[in-house]
Amino acid sequence: MGAHAILATVEDRPGMLYGMAKVLADHHANITYIDIPGEEPHTTTYFEFTLEGTPLEPLLADLRTVPGVASVLETPSFAKIYGKRIIVMGGGAQVGLVALGAISEADRHNIRGERISVDTIPLVGEQNLAAAVRSVVRLPRVKLLVLAGALMGGEITEAVHEVRRQGLYVISLNMAGSVPDAADLVVSDPVQAGVMAVMAIADTAKFDLMRQLKKRY
Repeated sequence: MGAHAILATVEDRPGMLYGMAKVLADHHANITYIDIPGEEPHTTTYFEFTLEGTPLEPLLADLRTVPGVASVLETPSFAKIYGKRIIVMGGGAQVGLVALGAISEADRHNIRGERISVDTIPLVGEQNLAAAVRSVVRLPRVKLLVLAGALMGGEITEAVHEVRRQGLYVISLNMAGSVPDAADLVVSDPVQAGVMAVMAIADTAKFDLMRQLKKRY
């Protein structure tokens, strides 16, 4: 299966997504991701998809004939540019220290061919954090979540259980509350937590998170 990404400039009106998706379906392309940034009167639509044993050019030619499509260009995929993602959320000071470790370690792996990006969001409040944890699994390319704070429990813990059941790895700082008991791994030093988060998802690392489950450092 050949993986491809395209960026189309289109009119901002109803039916555009349907028209382009129909062309992709007619060519037996399997759409894996769609994003629609941009503003009126023209917008851009980004597709990632796979094709099995067929050339890309006929598909691009058919997309250019869809009414309202101004241009279609092949582009590197987000996976090639930004790669795997780590999300760090919680208290601002702790988030910053986790990010320090994660970014430093990601740089070491990225210069060896990896693509790992680190996203952060300082948040307070049980409901805000629980909603953010549940939303992480809807973000593209996210492989691991780090919860960095001084106290987390209650609804946040329930959210951690939910995302772990969906296959997301969760690292927690050693903090008060029940979240550390629900996480895959607990790390006391926030900088080290960031380092271990990157090592857990890097193909060029020897660290195996599955062998560290439920351990505390």
